[in-house]
Amino acid sequence: MVDPGVVLTDQPHGTAVLRVRGRDVARYVWKPDLPLAMSPRPYLHPVRTLAGTTVTDAAPDSHPHQFGISIASPDVDGRNFWGGRTFVAGHGPAWLDNHGVQQHQRWLRHTSDELAHTLQWLDAHHTALLRERRSITCRPVDGTAWSLSIHTEVTNATGRPLPIRSPAAHGRVGAGYGGFFWRGPAVKGSTRVFSAAGADVRAVHGATAAWVAVAGDDWTMLFVPGDETTARDRWFVRARDYLGVGSSLTWDQPLVLDPDETITRRMIAVVVDGDLPFAAAAALADTARQAT
Repeated sequence: MVDPGVVLTDQPHGTAVLRVRGRDVARYVWKPDLPLAMSPRPYLHPVRTLAGTTVTDAAPDSHPHQFGISIASPDVDGRNFWGGRTFVAGHGPAWLDNHGVQQHQRWLRHTSDELAHTLQWLDAHHTALLRERRSITCRPVDGTAWSLSIHTEVTNATGRPLPIRSPAAHGRVGAGYGGFFWRGPAVKGSTRVFSAAGADVRAVHGATAAWVAVAGDDWTMLFVPGDETTARDRWFVRARDYLGVGSSLTWDQPLVLDPDETITRRMIAVVVDGDLPFAAAAALADTARQAT
């Protein structure tokens, strides 16, 4: 239930503000005003460090269908819940009339540091393919960091086997994205990608790792799987052209959900002021994992 003491003054605008230690750290757009070609879905943007540095981007010129932090999939039984063009085997990216919508249903909890709601993933004919229960929790970590935990439970709503695919399953090598995804901000200086698997993109992209970090000049984003199931998912990491980190539901093989089957995932993003060294990132990842 929604906390009785909370007044949802921001509900008509379709956004909710999350706070840590009295500071606005993220805005959750749960009812976005987006064209269908962007596959409208709830997203977090802007997300900020405790010092106020923005660590997300939304609708950038390079990929206007990417929005801060979101849960998205490029192919749910042929429907595009990622936005933009669809990768077609033997052809490449193409604009198709196949975009879906994630639609908010009802609030389960709505406070300044925790949100929980139910959603439906609808095709263009308003037929539900997936039912979802999603929770978002913010917690302080220390004086320079806070954690954002996203837990999702997705259920096949169709009454038949439902395949979920990435473009890699259609032959686009390396494009195993789909699931949790962070679009990083545009940066003027240098950035570093490092992880428990190695100190560059090549070491972790398409692999599993206990954590992945991206550091800018004055911020670090640390991504940590929140449970054993999520830890088995492979990472999608991009640092050329734009910054992006995803935890992939499936890579080059379809993930097929049986009727009424539910899958769960939990991802923790630790938002840090400053450029975090490797050893500090590893220790902070352990702290974040133990706190779930």
